[in-house]
Amino acid sequence: MLPEHEALLIFTREQFPELDGTPCDVEVILKGASDRHFYRLNWQRDRDPMILMVYTLARRDNPKFVPATHRLRKIGAHVPEVYAFDEQRLCVWLEDLGRIDLQSFNDHSWERRFPLYQATLREAAKFHGVGESSLTAGDVDELEPGFDEALYEWEQGYFLEHFVGGYLGREFSNAEYKTAHETLRQLRRRLARLQRCLVHRDFQSQNVLIRGEDAWLVDYQGLRLGLAEYDLASLLYDPYVNFTRTERGTLLRYYAEHRGLALSDVREIFYLCAAQRLMQALGAYANLSRNLGKPHYEQHIPAAVSNLAEVCAEGQGLHELRMFFAGGL
Repeated sequence: MLPEHEALLIFTREQFPELDGTPCDVEVILKGASDRHFYRLNWQRDRDPMILMVYTLARRDNPKFVPATHRLRKIGAHVPEVYAFDEQRLCVWLEDLGRIDLQSFNDHSWERRFPLYQATLREAAKFHGVGESSLTAGDVDELEPGFDEALYEWEQGYFLEHFVGGYLGREFSNAEYKTAHETLRQLRRRLARLQRCLVHRDFQSQNVLIRGEDAWLVDYQGLRLGLAEYDLASLLYDPYVNFTRTERGTLLRYYAEHRGLALSDVREIFYLCAAQRLMQALGAYANLSRNLGKPHYEQHIPAAVSNLAEVCAEGQGLHELRMFFAGGL
């Protein structure tokens, strides 16, 4: 066993004295772009495994995981139980939700995938039903800073810097992009005027685990105020998976009906949020692959560009955004 794993087991047995003397195999979980480290502690002698998350303070949202877990559990959302938390050592011991995520069903039939996505959307509806007006100032302080015009502008700038400029090599400040920049401005202004609710912030298929027929959420430390349609766009225009236009529309209709909302209203904002989310994702894929030593993220760029092109064609007032990326791959 590696020395660092031995130290983690020492910390664990301090938290759980009843496990002292119980043999344990430490399994490193390699997944995602996070700076957090995850370990599955496989106990022998008929003890259930648990997950140990070791985080850093390099990202401001990392310490928000535990309070976000408690908040989501209070409203009945499916999230792991926190067994123990060592704030000084930056360690959290969690319920093991298993190894199967929603993305792993990508090659299954629609008949198999559809109920799993329905379950996932029902989970989203639980926290989307918590509106900004129902939260106290103290509640809001526990969350990450909410989506506002400045955050939408930051996401757009991230897209321009890392994808349009860095990856495609385009001089996006040139006069030829003036109308596209105006479209960005109008987009962020419109989104910032809408009523906000609790959102996951990274609601994609790798952040949903499947147990039986139920969906369970992970990586929600970015919980904040925003638009429900941003989460919907993260899930239904997820570049990691494939949907037909009909399948995507069926799921959007299911969500609207489940929440008692007008489909036309949800769809209109959905496309605006999808453009915003996909630009953020493209900026992330370009930055991760070019600058942060994670080249495998480049493989998701074509799917994200294809999705963004579809969104620009479907959504109202988004066509000019194509100037930033059309013909670039």
